Amino acid sequence: MNSRRNFIKTAGLGMAALQLKPTELWAADNNPLLFDFWLWMRPQDTETDEQLKNRYQNYKDAGIRGIFFEDYSKRHFQLAKEYGLEAHRWMWTMNRGEKELLEKHPEYYAVNRLGQSCADQPPYVNYYRFLCPSHPDVPKYLEEKAREQMEKEDVDGLHLDYIRYPDVVLPVNLWTNYDLDQSTELPEYDFCYSKFSKDTFLKETGIDIDQVERPEQSLSWRSFRYRQITSVVNRICDVAKEYKKPVTAAVFPTPDLARRIVRQDWTSWNLSGVFPMIYHGFYKEPIHWIGTATAEGVAGIHGKFPLYAGLYLPDFKNLEELKQGITLAIDNGAAGISLFGESDFDAATIELLRSIK
Repeated sequence: MNSRRNFIKTAGLGMAALQLKPTELWAADNNPLLFDFWLWMRPQDTETDEQLKNRYQNYKDAGIRGIFFEDYSKRHFQLAKEYGLEAHRWMWTMNRGEKELLEKHPEYYAVNRLGQSCADQPPYVNYYRFLCPSHPDVPKYLEEKAREQMEKEDVDGLHLDYIRYPDVVLPVNLWTNYDLDQSTELPEYDFCYSKFSKDTFLKETGIDIDQVERPEQSLSWRSFRYRQITSVVNRICDVAKEYKKPVTAAVFPTPDLARRIVRQDWTSWNLSGVFPMIYHGFYKEPIHWIGTATAEGVAGIHGKFPLYAGLYLPDFKNLEELKQGITLAIDNGAAGISLFGESDFDAATIELLRSIK
């Protein structure tokens, strides 16, 4: 599985189902479920049709509703759908490191407080190539990329990932990996200070952020950046209505945490469902925190759309802990669970899901 999920670590409802309660959610076999299971996966070309058929049948039997595929594969999508699973395209959004884009449009990329661009000086790791949402051509570019996926007949929905700024603060469990102390917001990780962002902010507020002594403490500047990402998301959601397909997103664990460390205000988005990545191990939190984070997220969205708790399988020592995590999420208002693992989901995990269903 993609190694970037080791670094930073949600969903689709049909448009007609958005007002339903979790207990009334429509499953692919038309049977109501108390909650849904989803999986994040990357399709592998080396897998045979027979392997995929067995796997997808097992997933379906275990109560899994759908899969977020990180890459598009016609074979994987169609076989998953053949076994009654929803197949959604998991799309990197603001983080776009395509060689052609980097070469043709370096001006599209986000800039930190020191004036360094993600185009040639990405933070943390080489693939952190985040776009600037304030560049006038970036939202249009991302809309086109979203359309490319939604136009495919076998794509049931679009699942947005990396729909944010780079991490101004990493999860505490990762500080030692980079020999960092991020108790304060360091300028090299604080984005986006591009000309386009600063000019748009000045036009909207009359504030020249370059003249603000402590820009990282400016509430107006922070709110502006929330809105810039929200605008991109809601533009894609509006486009999705043309295709009558849902848009969901993988987001940071709680509304407060998401705003604070990646400028992501996901409670304001016009989604069909949200999948907070409540990876407790990344934040050095106990399993009980899964319930706390779920409750905070559910309270923050006020019933606007359902929330599915994202769990990271390597964070659990055994299946009993995983069952506890799932139960905590459901008891605190989650409409379901999405799971991410480093490899295929083993038989014991599938059996656990089947027992909970």
